[in-house]
Amino acid sequence: MTTKIHIGISTCPNDTFAFHALLNRKIDTGDIQFDFELMDVEELNLRLLDGDFDVSKASFHAAILLADQLAVLSSGSALGFGVGPLLLSAKPDSRPSDVFFDEEGNSRVPVIACPGKHTTATLLYRLFEPNRGEIQQMIFSDIMPKLKEQHADFGVCIHEGRFTYRDEGLDCLIDLGLWWEEKTQKPLPLGGILIRKSLGKEMMKSVQQCVRASVQYGLDHPSETLSTMKKYAQEFSDDVLFEHVKTYVNDWTLNLGPLGKEALKVLAELAFESGVASSPKNRVNLDIIE
Repeated sequence: MTTKIHIGISTCPNDTFAFHALLNRKIDTGDIQFDFELMDVEELNLRLLDGDFDVSKASFHAAILLADQLAVLSSGSALGFGVGPLLLSAKPDSRPSDVFFDEEGNSRVPVIACPGKHTTATLLYRLFEPNRGEIQQMIFSDIMPKLKEQHADFGVCIHEGRFTYRDEGLDCLIDLGLWWEEKTQKPLPLGGILIRKSLGKEMMKSVQQCVRASVQYGLDHPSETLSTMKKYAQEFSDDVLFEHVKTYVNDWTLNLGPLGKEALKVLAELAFESGVASSPKNRVNLDIIE
């Protein structure tokens, strides 16, 4: 009997690389049929919060908020050293703590463009600069254009923007990933694959095995994944796509391992301590499916 699994992943190259084999039915999934939807990660976060998807890529910020309903697969995650979002500035040498003025000379709070309320990038900014600035949420691809047009003062830049922001004439104020590493001595957990606990332990383990096999297939056949990545990220060169994969796909993508699990625990603790997540008394630990 075939079991249909409604699965969502992002259009980012690390996801289309990791899921190339499942998207194109390159591996045996047994009695599981995966029905995919691809979209921006914050759209995935919101859909999960609305109760959609059996399995989905999500920000680990969202995973913390949904820990009572969803577990984390040990394969498919994006975390590591040197992978964090960048806090970019529209003007050189400016900081969110500076005084800003409108066109009439009145003081105003700075505007910080972020890639979604439930993204780990927004969580990191709120940990770095608590209650500083007016946060405006938007699709990640709109952030650098808003900075160039000076419709925002700062922007939390993710994905390919890490490699292209200099070409856009923007300045990096701080690498929030490096800030995290210095603060915690842990790799930065950005996002992972969540699965509904209601599917049951056996199905969760079966899906985990399929995801791990898909990641391994991509690592074993990298050139084969290019057509899938380009289908969803057409504006980027082959070199940028593989640089993205090199940055976000690593040993922790195959398996979180002890250090990856510890990094997730620390992120959850800081989210609760800062008040970004709900009260610690309502806290649910993240379950990891091996």
